[in-house]
Amino acid sequence: MNQWLVAAAAPAVLVTVSKVQGSAPRAAGTKMLVTADGQQDTIGGGHLEMRAIDIARGMLDSAVPATQHERFPLGPSLGQCCGGVVWLTFEPVQAQVAEVLAALRERRREDSWRVTAIDGTPRCALFDDAGAVIAGGDNVPQPPVRYDDATLFADAAGRTWLYDPVLAPRSHVLLFGAGHVGAAIVRALAELPCTVMWIDERDDMFPATVPDNVTVEATDTPETLVDLAPPGASYLVMTHSHALDQQLCEAILAREQVGWFGLIGSKTKRMQFEHRMAARGIAQERIATMVCPIGVPGITDKAPAVIAASVAAQLLITWEAQAAAPAPQEN
Repeated sequence: MNQWLVAAAAPAVLVTVSKVQGSAPRAAGTKMLVTADGQQDTIGGGHLEMRAIDIARGMLDSAVPATQHERFPLGPSLGQCCGGVVWLTFEPVQAQVAEVLAALRERRREDSWRVTAIDGTPRCALFDDAGAVIAGGDNVPQPPVRYDDATLFADAAGRTWLYDPVLAPRSHVLLFGAGHVGAAIVRALAELPCTVMWIDERDDMFPATVPDNVTVEATDTPETLVDLAPPGASYLVMTHSHALDQQLCEAILAREQVGWFGLIGSKTKRMQFEHRMAARGIAQERIATMVCPIGVPGITDKAPAVIAASVAAQLLITWEAQAAAPAPQEN
């Protein structure tokens, strides 16, 4: 997730898709970081990316590199089937740009808004959601309105700037269980646009290092974490104990605004849990929201890595549907 935010040990150029017209490999705001001998992340591959890497490395060879902004017709000039037009901004990672990227690495779970000049002397600043400057230079204009996507705008003097939202992941997962399947799911979610709270009673079950988007919680009362999750979070229950699984299921079904809830197990386990929860007075319509078995239908292999890939795909389908759904109307 956001591999371009890696702290480069060598001089680098940040390449940003600043504008898209028609069909293109990636959306505006997509980025990659290019060094003399490598890259982090991708703007879509193909001839466009090859040209972008060549331009970025040419800038690295320049004694005084300046920010560049270039237009690429994908069909006529690059022979790509997409056929649209892409504008790329190339920024040397130095001075204000380097300062902004360093601040963004510390704000992976917070929304930030980057404003950067698209040509000439590099100028860049980072704003928080209140409009305060977090990092970078002064005298960098804020856009007249807040945009949800990367957008180009001109200031009063006519200089053009890239307004570049760098938003925290909107999808949050509470994963209960640090066994083989839980560990495989953490690995599968490591580079996806989400944050994961990984929960188990057994502290020694967690690996020494976890992905950047994962927070470990070792607790004897995992059920107390259910209500601390943000509205719309996703829950995965797969502990070492069926009794604890049921306790967690009941806690999840008792709270409002659950985005998605999956319980590992067979159809038989589901039937047993349904019967027990109904006996405890949990409404059938709430029980029906529980997904068990988990994973994409048609994938039956029980290997942890296969289950993890299937569940990751299921979550991505769910999150994209939630993002596309109309916002609820307030009364």
